[in-house]
Amino acid sequence: MNKVGNATYNNIEDVPGVVPVFPLPRALLLPRAHMPLNIFEPRYIAMIDAALRTDRVIGLVQPDFTIPDLDLAGRPPLCKVGCLGRITAFQESGDGRYLLTLSGVCRFDVKGELEERAPFRRAAVDVSRFASDLVPGVGEDAVDREHLLKTLRTYLSANDLEVDWEGVNDATTETLVNALSLMSPYDAMEKQALLEAEDLKTRADTLIALAEVELARDAAGPSATLQ
Repeated sequence: MNKVGNATYNNIEDVPGVVPVFPLPRALLLPRAHMPLNIFEPRYIAMIDAALRTDRVIGLVQPDFTIPDLDLAGRPPLCKVGCLGRITAFQESGDGRYLLTLSGVCRFDVKGELEERAPFRRAAVDVSRFASDLVPGVGEDAVDREHLLKTLRTYLSANDLEVDWEGVNDATTETLVNALSLMSPYDAMEKQALLEAEDLKTRADTLIALAEVELARDAAGPSATLQ
């Protein structure tokens, strides 16, 4: 059973087909992962108000980063894949902002935007290609967890970073892979690759490859060129 907050999503029929969309560069949300958001623009305040009146679900999707000089203040074209999130915590700041937590439900393909007068954007979405996202833990057995943890230790050591190893060791493999993906310091293209990974193993392998490339670049020095 895939339970997100007070809602249960057992199959794709439980997922809304039209949702408000929140274009956010370098943002990544994954199923059963959690993202804190600080909402202050009036159009996105209106988006959250609308979501709270209905099913509390919005679609997080990156603007199309392949387009140079993209105007983020307008209605930039969107990437073709995003992730649905349910608002599972909500607080008003007292100064006009909303502080909330978005919990991942499943990924989606953008099928098209609705033309309407609302200040925020809405899109028709199709989650059928990602139906397995609704099943917790799918693909965990295929992940090389030990290789992932070894790479994480090397990366943390090289960058003088610390982590709660007790929490890491207690986490399920799905939670670990998706949490590391969300926290990763990569750019929009790499974030989208992690989002669109075919399965959990591919996402873990992508994380390992990205970290190993960065470690090799750092070890070679600033003047080195990767072949």
